[in-house]
Amino acid sequence: MSPATTLVVGAGYAGSVMARELADAGRQVLVIDKRPHIAGNAYDELDAHGVLVHRYGPHIFHTNGQRIFEYLSRFTAWRPYEHRVRGVVDGVAYPFPINRDTLNRLYGLELDEAGAAAFFERVREPREPALTSEDVVLNSVGRDLYEKFFLNYTRKQWGLDPSQLKAGVAARIPVRTNSDDRYFTDTWQVMPLHGYTKMFEAMLDHPLITVELGVDFAAVRRRGGFGHVVYTGPIDAYFGHRYGPLPYRSLRFEHEHLAGVAQYQDTGTVNYPNDHAYTRITEFKHLTGQQHAGTSIVREYPQAEGDPYYPVPRAENEALFKRYEELSKHEGGVTFVGRLAQYRYYNMDQVVGAALVTARHLLA
Repeated sequence: MSPATTLVVGAGYAGSVMARELADAGRQVLVIDKRPHIAGNAYDELDAHGVLVHRYGPHIFHTNGQRIFEYLSRFTAWRPYEHRVRGVVDGVAYPFPINRDTLNRLYGLELDEAGAAAFFERVREPREPALTSEDVVLNSVGRDLYEKFFLNYTRKQWGLDPSQLKAGVAARIPVRTNSDDRYFTDTWQVMPLHGYTKMFEAMLDHPLITVELGVDFAAVRRRGGFGHVVYTGPIDAYFGHRYGPLPYRSLRFEHEHLAGVAQYQDTGTVNYPNDHAYTRITEFKHLTGQQHAGTSIVREYPQAEGDPYYPVPRAENEALFKRYEELSKHEGGVTFVGRLAQYRYYNMDQVVGAALVTARHLLA
């Protein structure tokens, strides 16, 4: 391999954006991925029944970053899509995140916006400072809503009590006094018109980019001869788990096709905080707008073992990551970027942003 070639480990967002930026700047790039496909966890494909599904659970693109939106627009046209979620409590589906309509339906009230604000103020349990996820939710909506919508969902999702997780986990979920039932409020809420995989194919379609799939980093590493390495995998794995493994939460996906069912549920995702072993069901046709006589859904079962999806946000895990991060600063010729390499609970747009900044620094 030419010493002018940059090796990019991972063909998800971080790796693909880095590869494209380096190639556009005239660098020769080899992208490898241990999976047999590109696009990382955003990979989508037609299932056996012809429905476009996300193999690794729902990915809904949203951003307030104009630069990020415009960058990805080079590789895809878009379909406007505003994601809506319902949370099932005692067999009834309520708008989630919690808003005024949630309160009115749940408690048989007729609150206006000011009334909803007063309700939250009355029931909240002040927690200052709010250090944990439990603190954040109790400080915002009080005990009853916490127990109905958050407590058991968090236990399933993370295998931990909300009191054991950093505040940022719950801070991602807003509470509203109006009737806005959109899950996100970002300026750009869209889906790639032809799917994520097609977008990644366009991103990696460059004469200076070569892609090898089903390839293990360790094997390619032994080849040597690369001018630089961009690593987007788990940082603890890169260093042979020298200080012990960083904790990740994994997921098991149960995909199902329902023949002859035009629509399974009213919204893209329905959360089940208190019932079932799974956390939520997503119906893909809501997300993609695809027309099909049947429909395909996925149930998500959080678990401890399996592919690393979510860094577990606890203070001791952050401290362990910092030890690996310190090692990475002395690893010459290697750049670490992405959710797993930076042990960050990134959204898709945040990964793109991090990769664009990192590429700019590397090229400089």
